[in-house]
Amino acid sequence: MNRHLSALVFCCAAATALAAPPTELIDYFRPMPITTPLSSAAWGLPGVLPRDVNNGLEDKSNKSWCYWDGKILKGKDGRYHMFASRWPEQEGHHAWGRSIAIHAVSDSVTGPYVDKGPFFIDHDSKGHNVTALELPDGRYAVLLSETRPGDVYISSSLDGPWEYQGPIQYDRDGFTDRGPSNWSIVARPEGGFLIVTRHGLILLSTGSIMGPYKVQGKTVYPDVPGLEFRTAEDPVIWYSGGRYHIVVNWWSARKAYHLTSADGIHDWKLVGLAYDPRVDFIRYTDGTVNRWTKIERPGVYLENGHVTHFTFAVIDSEKDDDKGGDNHGSKVIVVPFDGAALDAALDATAAPAP
Repeated sequence: MNRHLSALVFCCAAATALAAPPTELIDYFRPMPITTPLSSAAWGLPGVLPRDVNNGLEDKSNKSWCYWDGKILKGKDGRYHMFASRWPEQEGHHAWGRSIAIHAVSDSVTGPYVDKGPFFIDHDSKGHNVTALELPDGRYAVLLSETRPGDVYISSSLDGPWEYQGPIQYDRDGFTDRGPSNWSIVARPEGGFLIVTRHGLILLSTGSIMGPYKVQGKTVYPDVPGLEFRTAEDPVIWYSGGRYHIVVNWWSARKAYHLTSADGIHDWKLVGLAYDPRVDFIRYTDGTVNRWTKIERPGVYLENGHVTHFTFAVIDSEKDDDKGGDNHGSKVIVVPFDGAALDAALDATAAPAP
């Protein structure tokens, strides 16, 4: 090859590399629409102001409720239904252990969501780590962990009534977590269900959502220098773009990472940074940035097979500083996301070189 052709090949390769789309998940968050004028009079530290108090699920008065979790499903009625948890604001953040599970509704995916109260009345409506999914047969299920032993409720309508099914059954052989905590669940396109636990164990049911589930091996979380395994929490699992995804938060490092796997069981690979509360990725269409002190409990909303929005439970201060009856609080925010572009970028990265 002569030197002119070599130079041309090098330049083309360099241009291709420069034009290659990013594959880190954090690069695909999009600005939040402004539905009401951004307010500097809302509760919270200066870093979360000004903000749109009608984004997501929030107690605007900050006198009644702290909100957490947050999973959105679109109903057959065209409305958006969020399943979340709440506890009295006056008791401070650490009252989360007494939280109840609630149902909220909005005409827009980004909110505002109107709290309709507890969606079941047994067990004193107790619920935390609230997540939900549509089942293959068109019914809906809500899964509760942390303060409940992996309990499931099922309904043919997102408005209820919800019937208690009991706790998920799983084989404890190889189960090393302290118990059902931070569980996230996905229906497999090939049938059955996968659960990822707080510490990265994959549980597989080849049949019903109720199990029995079997542990598929050791944790799938990567060994990342500087990250303590025990501080991993709040994983969310989903399927899009022909692959399974997990986003998991390391609260000690205040960073979350993104993993993918072809079958959801084997060969989970670290892709890169998912989000970091110190990075300006939560922003509005006018360029205003909100920096929440803690960004936890990620959830995903999918349409047409791709993630279009993330939900996050956020708090403006350190959790110990939210004593109740003060200017600190927590809410659920909804952030637009270009999941179709991310899936395409991952496909391009995975494609063999010509």
